[in-house]
Amino acid sequence: MSTVFSSRYMPCSECGASVERSGEAAHQCDPERLAEYKAFAMRDEIAQLESRIADFLASPVGRFETWEAAQRVRRTA
Repeated sequence: MSTVFSSRYMPCSECGASVERSGEAAHQCDPERLAEYKAFAMRDEIAQLESRIADFLASPVGRFETWEAAQRVRRTA
């Protein structure tokens, strides 16, 4: 005999908050929790950001962009 566990709570697909199934229509995502949930979902990309920027700046296009930005700063200074 198998018993299936059925929770009356399910995570919100937008913010991850535990929401009672019968109260899904009344749930409104907290903006701070929503931002934290989305940042958590992007944690691997965020962790790689610094190395990706360094890789870009080391590329020919990145070196040119760096040089061009320095030229613009010198002209406006």
